[in-house]
Amino acid sequence: MESTSLHLCKNYCLGFHFHQPNSQNFFSSLSLTSKFPNPKSTKRSLIAQSQNKTNPKGKVTLKGKKENVWSIDNELAKAEKERKKQRRKGKKVVRGRKNKTGRVLVSGAMLMETETVLQAQEPVIKPAWNTFASSVNGIWKGVGAAFSPITAEMEPIEIGDRNENLYDCYMLTRVEAVLPPGGKTSEIHRKINWVTLNPHGEVPEHIDVSIANKEESRVEKPTLSLKGKANDSMVNHVLPEFESFDLATSDVMEEDVMGNEPGLVFFEDGSYSRGPLDIPVDEVDDSNYYLSPTFKFEQCLVKGCHKRLRIVHTIEFGNGGSDIQIMRVATYEEEWVSPANLHDQSLNSDLEFDLKPFSQRKRTQPSELVGPWKVFEVSATPIYGDETVAAEGSGASYVYLCTETLKKRSLPKSSVYFREEEMVNMQDVTVLWLLGGVTSYVDVSKDGILTIGVGWYSDEGINLAMERDYGIDGKLKEVRWKSEVKKRWPDPLSL
Repeated sequence: MESTSLHLCKNYCLGFHFHQPNSQNFFSSLSLTSKFPNPKSTKRSLIAQSQNKTNPKGKVTLKGKKENVWSIDNELAKAEKERKKQRRKGKKVVRGRKNKTGRVLVSGAMLMETETVLQAQEPVIKPAWNTFASSVNGIWKGVGAAFSPITAEMEPIEIGDRNENLYDCYMLTRVEAVLPPGGKTSEIHRKINWVTLNPHGEVPEHIDVSIANKEESRVEKPTLSLKGKANDSMVNHVLPEFESFDLATSDVMEEDVMGNEPGLVFFEDGSYSRGPLDIPVDEVDDSNYYLSPTFKFEQCLVKGCHKRLRIVHTIEFGNGGSDIQIMRVATYEEEWVSPANLHDQSLNSDLEFDLKPFSQRKRTQPSELVGPWKVFEVSATPIYGDETVAAEGSGASYVYLCTETLKKRSLPKSSVYFREEEMVNMQDVTVLWLLGGVTSYVDVSKDGILTIGVGWYSDEGINLAMERDYGIDGKLKEVRWKSEVKKRWPDPLSL
């Protein structure tokens, strides 16, 4: 299936189409110059820059983080832990961007140290396509937003009738498994209707009380306090309810068909990681220097079978794959309403839609993810050269493995403030701390592995993650789904 790109329709929308976007349509982008080498070389460097900044000091340089290695026994885990401790010696301080209220928006990588292997890697059964198709089938109501790949701030997704920027959207998604004529395997048809809203951007609902009190002490009593301004802001920025719109007749954001394609890795609960099986990596040719293939990497995480999060990275690979430019990061959270064949009944149901727009949510902070975690992981590794699978056209063949470990996540060194126009050392800065407990990261490791990852943290102490790795030859190397539960039992743990 042809790889798709994120295109801004109707000025600046989040629609997905099969033609390549014009980079001038985007407010900002993240350019990662990875210098894709020949397979013999393993070195890559990354450069991030904002296209809409005129100040040359906005250029930011990154270096790839160390690749996390999954151990198969406790001895290897211990050796890996010691090796990572030695790596951190002599590192430069990483600066992370904070906004005016002190919330971290971007930070360095949070390395996970393996402490104990509870279960060594063992094979698991490949998920069934029909089960996956039934899990995603249905009517979904949701919200969506887009974020800058540099600052992690909300970006407009459309220009309104009064030339105002609109930052949020409501969505109505219909997903249905359809058996094509003469086909043996069903296809998943998806249609998304949407409306845009919110000309105000992110609402400062979650201001730290200590910061507000400190600001109040600096002003005279007749002056309105920061806390009062925030309350007024919340009152004035009340957004219309989902039910106030007729999304069944609204604009179409996307119409898409997903089959059992080679680059798709799926799980029976409806989670999936979708992207190309191969990224074009070759020598630069003067005859095609202007070609810049753009791919959409869509990764979906499911919580409790009825709520899911989809994050879409749109990435351009130029210069024969040597220039990696992140065009946009889009997030969608959806709630299942009814089966697809009950479309009319679902629209008239009395079920309360409890998903807030992203602009009215808080950002998870790095401090909430530090400490010990119990991690259950399922990895899928593609098998290349399987002629039987290629002949049947049933997608790529994957080997699924699972493992369970106790791990410890470290806090990134990202507590230093800086201004946007400053030249900043962004070594190992890869994590975008988005609204709604969402994290996003795109990075190249020391060994040249390109990783595209997403995370979804909830206040219950559960973090879901999906990571997609590509080797230096541009081929898909591995996809990892993780369920991380924060450790709440006392030390030492009796095994």
